[in-house]
Amino acid sequence: MSAFLRRLRPDPYIVALLTMVALASALPARGVVEDVLDQLIVVAIGLLFFLYGARLSTETVIAGIRHWRLHLAVLASTFVLFPLLGLAVRLLPESVLSAELAAGVLFLCLLPSTVQSSIAFTSIAKGNVAAAICTASLSNVLGVVLTPVLVAVLLSDTGMSFSGGTVLRIVVQLLVPFALGQALRPWIGGFVGRHKTVLGLLDRGSILLVVYTAFSGAVVAGVWSELAGWDLAALVAVCVVLLVVVLAVTTFAARKLRFPREDRITIIFAGSKKSLATGVPMATVLFAGTGAGLVILPLMLFHQLQLIVCAVLARRWGASAPVTPPTAPAPATV
Repeated sequence: MSAFLRRLRPDPYIVALLTMVALASALPARGVVEDVLDQLIVVAIGLLFFLYGARLSTETVIAGIRHWRLHLAVLASTFVLFPLLGLAVRLLPESVLSAELAAGVLFLCLLPSTVQSSIAFTSIAKGNVAAAICTASLSNVLGVVLTPVLVAVLLSDTGMSFSGGTVLRIVVQLLVPFALGQALRPWIGGFVGRHKTVLGLLDRGSILLVVYTAFSGAVVAGVWSELAGWDLAALVAVCVVLLVVVLAVTTFAARKLRFPREDRITIIFAGSKKSLATGVPMATVLFAGTGAGLVILPLMLFHQLQLIVCAVLARRWGASAPVTPPTAPAPATV
């Protein structure tokens, strides 16, 4: 029982994110403080995507092209299956899920996969770690471009449109820092690798700042007064169903396509994840002026659910993995 309870223990980072939401609800940023935070966020988002570019190895992605069937399966789940499910959620009547939260669910469905947790869970489950590194990296590289385009096409009715100003914000705050990080990776890649802990704290601290500011804007705009307990319950139920459906479809498809066990694990974990680290700053850029608070709430809930469920699956599959027999020593040659 204690082991089961430990699995359900919330991730400390999720607790920190929810703390920022509570702080923004009690003490939202206003006036000069809000203006200063907005400028800091511009810098923080640029820094985040610069670090993403410096971390993701282009060579690793290119080397993994030979796993093209696996990559296509993961990308199909990430950028086809998920968006279709997100569009289905938007068909729900507002009596079940408000239009703002449904838009947030669709936004999370348009995001790329995670890198760290996809690799970590694949490793625990004894899957194809090298393929997980390649496919999660490829998903994030493509997501920098694909996610804004998909948002512009599928969420144009939420106040986000592909105007000249929006394109310029995407290029300046997302694409330019990311490309610069990739270009400088030969010189700073080693530094980034040696200081993962410090840069990880900077990474997460920047996202906490973005969450606080986004929810501050939502509170000032009065969105919490329109959010009832039923809305949160319905949102949790939708996120649970969304995760279960994607896990079931990726599992079924990977078996039908006759992938080996190790590749199936990679497809299931990388194909069912959505990146909080990428989604939060992206929402701030893409939904500037419309309020990103309610947009990122579904992503925060889904992120915690995917961590809990996939942690349980990874441990179970890792424990049941077939034991590889030791390799017999080569015969001596004369």
